[in-house]
Amino acid sequence: MDLTHFDQDGNAWMVDVSDKDITTRTAVAEGFIAINDAIYDRIAAGTIKKGDVLSVAQ
Repeated sequence: MDLTHFDQDGNAWMVDVSDKDITTRTAVAEGFIAINDAIYDRIAAGTIKKGDVLSVAQ
């Protein structure tokens, strides 16, 4: 089975679902990251060189 949400190079792309029947679905996701105390402190203080990583992650 081919994955229709990725092109042949593996890049994600939007799929037209306008002709699909309306259904009710629930999705649950969970993730974890591990960082050291120094990085945690810099994220919390907003002093990461490339900007606000929490806003970017959202």
